[in-house]
Amino acid sequence: MSKLNSNQQDLALHVLDKLKHVKLLLPIPPLAVLEGLFEVLFYTSMQTEESHLVKVTVTLIDPDNPDPKPPKRIVAERWSVVPFDAPLEYNIRTLTKLSNAADPSTTSLAVYYNAAGKLFIWGMIDQAIHYQSFLNYESDSGSEQPGLFQVSISNVGTLNVLFDYELLATLKQNVLVSRYLDVFTIGPVSKILKDNAVGLKEELNDFLKENYPGEPPEEWETFIDELWIQTISRLLLRIQNYRHGGAMLITDSHPDADIKYSIRYNRLKMAMARYAKEMIRNYMVESMIDDELDRGKRVILKDWYQEEGRSLVAKEEIGDEIKGAISFLASQTCVDGVLLFDRDMTSRGFGVVLKSRKMPRKIYVAHTSTAAPKSLKAADPMHFGTRHRSMIAYCWNHPEALGLVVSQDGDIRAFHRVEEKLIMWENIKTQQFLKSRKIKRTGGGGSQ
Repeated sequence: MSKLNSNQQDLALHVLDKLKHVKLLLPIPPLAVLEGLFEVLFYTSMQTEESHLVKVTVTLIDPDNPDPKPPKRIVAERWSVVPFDAPLEYNIRTLTKLSNAADPSTTSLAVYYNAAGKLFIWGMIDQAIHYQSFLNYESDSGSEQPGLFQVSISNVGTLNVLFDYELLATLKQNVLVSRYLDVFTIGPVSKILKDNAVGLKEELNDFLKENYPGEPPEEWETFIDELWIQTISRLLLRIQNYRHGGAMLITDSHPDADIKYSIRYNRLKMAMARYAKEMIRNYMVESMIDDELDRGKRVILKDWYQEEGRSLVAKEEIGDEIKGAISFLASQTCVDGVLLFDRDMTSRGFGVVLKSRKMPRKIYVAHTSTAAPKSLKAADPMHFGTRHRSMIAYCWNHPEALGLVVSQDGDIRAFHRVEEKLIMWENIKTQQFLKSRKIKRTGGGGSQ
């Protein structure tokens, strides 16, 4: 095995620094253990098994104390560790072989170290599908991440480190990424998406006035913004999972866009509206029941409980509809060309060829979500591939447009013209971020 390179050492130092700056219920591993963990995984990612790339997830978890603070209520789908009869060596060969039996979407390998700092594989962790589904907005709840943290091989030379629900760092082809831009929450990209949701907000405001006239709309407008951005994130994550690369263009006018497969698909938009309405109905009837119980009422109208159950079932069904619509749209990016949306998220077609040719002399890579002037670094657009260059040219010539490009290796970039500069954001944050019981905190733990 080659000597640990500087970027692998930087990854180990970055993770160690993170662990030292939170109050953990679990012991912090020595730096040498982290270095050994990442070194073996990095070189495993260079291997193939039966001509396929190796993809595997390992979890650093103590066999003597795998679940230091379980929740008060254990849900049926919560993770468990299935131990091997005897620990296995932690090396490239073992990881490569086990990867065939440990799909990262469903399974993680339990890894720990002994008193001498030697790593070993002691079991397999099940039910990872629920954790992954929650991370990718495919479900409203999911079991917390087991162990101290997880490391996944997602591509050749690519390691992703997750701590709680947070993508802590990525080592990609010996480049360490430890900071991710939350462009969907703050800055020009966020403003565009929130402005695009105005039609849905108006529809929901009308719904509130008609059905719940005393309910203030402001909080529900925030919910709509979150739902809208979550849906965009889910679509990007689904495209990313295909490992084909793809692109989305959001704009109301389509000059310089040759739509090869023209369709009009508004099911995603319609489903989001119905989902939000059922969310309101469910919240309102639950609040009415809780208020009556707080007043000491022992008899609650049966109709209220029926409506509570009906709205909950309807919300879950529409959630599945949204999931299906996202999958339907994401698969269309596997055809060469761009997936085209109006600002209200009505799809207008796919396989779209962007014909704008005039390029800016420079583009500006933003290192903050807000694209603050001091954070901008000039770059030559000709250094990028065809998919990126066509999006750069289109967004430069059509300032109202927002372009989103997913490269074959999974990188997600956003493009938008801000005044006289074409801005590119990269290392974009797209997944859920919460805290779990591994971090000490006051108050009770959840139910998952």
